[in-house]
Amino acid sequence: ELYIVEGDSAGGSAKQGRDKKFQAILPLKGKILNVEKARFDKMLSSEEIRTLITALGTSIGEQEFDLSKLRYHSIILLADADVDGSHIRTLLLTFFYRQMKPIIENGHLYIGQPPLYRVQKGKTEKYLKDEAALEDYLIDLGVEGVKLKAKGKAAREFSGKALADLTKKLIRFTKILDLIRHRRDPRIVEALVAAAGIDEKMLKEAKTKLDNELDKMAAYLKKRFPEMGDFIVDVAKDPEHMSHKIIYESSYLGFPQKTVITWEFINSPEVQELKKLMNVFEQVGEPPFVISHDEVSRPFNTLIEAKNYLLEEGKKGQYIQRYKGLGEMNPAQLWETTMDPKARRLLKVAIEDVVEADEIFSILMGDQVEPRREFIEKNALQVRNLDI
Repeated sequence: ELYIVEGDSAGGSAKQGRDKKFQAILPLKGKILNVEKARFDKMLSSEEIRTLITALGTSIGEQEFDLSKLRYHSIILLADADVDGSHIRTLLLTFFYRQMKPIIENGHLYIGQPPLYRVQKGKTEKYLKDEAALEDYLIDLGVEGVKLKAKGKAAREFSGKALADLTKKLIRFTKILDLIRHRRDPRIVEALVAAAGIDEKMLKEAKTKLDNELDKMAAYLKKRFPEMGDFIVDVAKDPEHMSHKIIYESSYLGFPQKTVITWEFINSPEVQELKKLMNVFEQVGEPPFVISHDEVSRPFNTLIEAKNYLLEEGKKGQYIQRYKGLGEMNPAQLWETTMDPKARRLLKVAIEDVVEADEIFSILMGDQVEPRREFIEKNALQVRNLDI
């Protein structure tokens, strides 16, 4: 098998850590050419691509490519578990899809899964693939022996898996709001899904019908975010949808922020998921939310505060190392986590829908900016681990 590895330093560790009997290493210097945009002659002038073609042995081009000459049964792409690594991996996938598709179709291409984190407590250490895996690990530690109960005798008590699942939903809620914050004040969006019953039907009705819901939002904001200060709210016409739109002007993180609530935003995947999550949280009960552990009880005004506490509890006594790159791992660690066939995790690259795959590569790797922007905006909510 051949490992195509990002960077010389990582390539050095991989060469030292590999099993020489069946593993070869090809280090890449920097990012390879985006073949979606490049002419064939320009592609062949790239040193990295020429080296890659030579290593694989199949040649290239419709007439010249010969799968029977492939020198390796498995080709494994190994890049850092960060944004740059994802970009390099995408460029390589584009190259294989456009120039050596039979390698994918015959099941020879894989993606290595290097860990992004190493967590150590005492003599015990654990490698975790990404931020989501780290959060799950810390949550499981944080909820050990812990109970959470809201105000009232009838309120349900959460512990174990139920408490872990609730905490994960709270993390998801805050992450969606974080995705929104560049376009809208997340506090106002939280108030929209938590306190108001505004839907597309209400936006189409008389302006006065919205006043009661806006009052509910104002009361929620005052109680939940007392530091927020004054804001301006206005209801304007939305001729495109024969409806109304709500315009808030506030200050967020020291900068003026305009939040526009339209028919489209109300029906967006972000708001719909936030509403579903809020319905779950409302069933927990009323504050205070009391966390009990080792006969000690701590009250919290919001579930978000309780979630933050559980995460911090999970971190106690843990040494958390975030790998900036594969080169930070020594050969033994790289073998143990990413190259040992008995322990490693690989993703097999497959083509399920050729037409859709063609379209996605053209959108994401092509010259046209607008389709790429629309694709990213449409699919942003599906991103579970955005590393910036």
